[in-house]
Amino acid sequence: MATTTRMVTTTAEAPATVAAGLLHTLWLASPALPVGGFSYSEGLEAAVDAGLVRDEASAAAWLADQLQLSLARSDLAVVAQAIPAWRANDLARIRALNDWVLRTRETQEFRLQTEQMGRSLQAWAQSLGEFGGGVLQRLQAADLQPPTYPVAMACAAAASGAPLADSLAGFAFGWAENMVQAAIKSVPLGQSSGQRMLARLVTEIPGAVAYAMALGDEDRQAFTPLLAILSARHETQYSRLFRS
Repeated sequence: MATTTRMVTTTAEAPATVAAGLLHTLWLASPALPVGGFSYSEGLEAAVDAGLVRDEASAAAWLADQLQLSLARSDLAVVAQAIPAWRANDLARIRALNDWVLRTRETQEFRLQTEQMGRSLQAWAQSLGEFGGGVLQRLQAADLQPPTYPVAMACAAAASGAPLADSLAGFAFGWAENMVQAAIKSVPLGQSSGQRMLARLVTEIPGAVAYAMALGDEDRQAFTPLLAILSARHETQYSRLFRS
């Protein structure tokens, strides 16, 4: 009598491992993550008030420039270096990266944003309990005073086991979604305009990720004078939708 044997191989197990890392990356990139990124415009609202951003085309160009000239050179590069440091449990390296973020925020508004979002991500990890993958314990062991958002997010991404480039793409896409929503509300624009802007950013994120991964300590920078001026103005802007 013929029999059929069900084979379980490592090949069958591999897709489940990949899917877990992908799902974790999507989770961290989701606007539903309770870290408060949606409440900041990162100078965009002030740019609208100053007439520098006034329609879909200028908003798309503004965000593309911010991705390449600001995020890729600063926070994205920090995440690229912090994820391997978390995986190696190199706490001295993690503290140095966290200190760099704090020292290089160009305005009080930018510093308060990274501190608030870092603390919120730590609170999110605490709320997960057994589902937190040890993120809270690693953050507490590093004793960051306070944890900045890129370094705290790198800790959560490191726990996923996802490839470094995928984690960076998720970080950048989460930023892009928040900023597109800020543009829709502050210009204002429609949802179709938002999708076209997001489509443009999606085409530019892979290049930004590759650039960030190639940067060394001596190449990282946080130098965006116009963005800093607008952020400082936004702190006292008479009417605003977004947090300062």
